[in-house]
Amino acid sequence: MAYLVAEPCIRCKYTDCVEVCPVDCFHAGPNFLVIDPDECICCGACEPACPVQAIFSEGDLPEPWGEYVGLNAELSRRWPSITHRKPPLPDADRWKDVRDKRSELDLG
Repeated sequence: MAYLVAEPCIRCKYTDCVEVCPVDCFHAGPNFLVIDPDECICCGACEPACPVQAIFSEGDLPEPWGEYVGLNAELSRRWPSITHRKPPLPDADRWKDVRDKRSELDLG
């Protein structure tokens, strides 16, 4: 069961998780990261590295965020791979504790 990125990442895009991933399975969109479920080796290194607790194993994903399973799979095929840590979005600190951000997701 792969790990995936859920709603808390929207408008933050911290990349601490990217830095610890041994297989480079992260992809970056305009204001969100996703994990390619076909590349993820389920090592779990990314989960504790996320400063906003946005990463879950598929089996532990909170029910309200179920759509993120499909979004990670779909968007990882469309967005470019990211393999190095980059600065978070400029207003990430303002958004990191905001809930119900799904409408803010830029599918670019």
